[in-house]
Amino acid sequence: MIRTLLGRTGLVVAAAGLATVTSAAPAAAHGADAPDGTDYRTRTTGVAPARPGLEVRVIEAGARLELTNTTGHAIEVIGYSGEPYLRVGPDGVYENTHSPATYLNRTVTGDTALPAEADPAAAPTWRRIADGSTARWHDQRALWQESAPPAAVRAAPDREHRVRDWTIPLRDGTDPVMIGGTLDWVPPPDAYTWWAVTIVGILAVGALGLLAATARAHSTLGVLLIGGGTLAVGYPVGRELDAGAQGVGGVLIGLLSGQIWSLLTGLGAIAAGWYALKRRPGADFVVALAGACLALFAGAANAAVFARAIAPVPWSPTAARVMVALFLVTGAGATAAGILRLHAAAQAAKPTPAPTP
Repeated sequence: MIRTLLGRTGLVVAAAGLATVTSAAPAAAHGADAPDGTDYRTRTTGVAPARPGLEVRVIEAGARLELTNTTGHAIEVIGYSGEPYLRVGPDGVYENTHSPATYLNRTVTGDTALPAEADPAAAPTWRRIADGSTARWHDQRALWQESAPPAAVRAAPDREHRVRDWTIPLRDGTDPVMIGGTLDWVPPPDAYTWWAVTIVGILAVGALGLLAATARAHSTLGVLLIGGGTLAVGYPVGRELDAGAQGVGGVLIGLLSGQIWSLLTGLGAIAAGWYALKRRPGADFVVALAGACLALFAGAANAAVFARAIAPVPWSPTAARVMVALFLVTGAGATAAGILRLHAAAQAAKPTPAPTP
């Protein structure tokens, strides 16, 4: 029985990993290409001259800009060749199908092939792309697109550097308006230190599996899983807020469409922790399975923050790294502890050989 459960654990974890890979592709294809971390900090200094009701902010760790227009009239975003690119107004958000920016901004890398109709000199043809008064887009003027860092960064990678000040022109009727901002290089953290601390934590939690089947061991694992699961629910919520989700409905839509595995992992870890606290039959198997999912979907999936200065969440990068480390420590540690306890139970269940006459 125990061996069967262990075999099923491996199969479920493998299937979950495959599901993660396959479910990630459609999200990226629909433009949800927010980075898991970056070393370039994009900030906006506002709109000049100021327009009451016109707000701009940076989202997705700097990968996109978000413009909200509640002025009561349309505002145009100007493309890379001086052509109208976006129009945001009371009747919704429109893109100019002749603007090259319409296609280049489909991805954060700006490598979309331009169709024949992309002609910045042509009269605008507007296509409605969203309701409401908010537009979100990648803008190459606010990003660093080269594969290598700037020369100043290569010369002194341990210091913060101003890469450039950037501007994006807008048009309010016939009046020119400008979004201003900055792009900075921020030195990344020491990933080796974070991984070393995480591995030590995993070994410490995994050592609980060497204890006898006591209430204390079950309680400790249960509390760890409930805490890790709660944080694992909060982390994807933070990513959705950083991506511009507004209100409970917007966050839920984002979670269900792009963060479903993270959400289910957190809820599953909470349920498994409660199961362990109650010392239900098969608790060790449930702990091992929930821990593996927590380590994979919440920990490994977000581990890029160990090596990146900017995290895609609305709290500090250090807090994000601590959370990811806790996912890995709790998840992988609980998996190791659960497997060790299952192995010990299997050994104890073996019949004692009869004495040799």
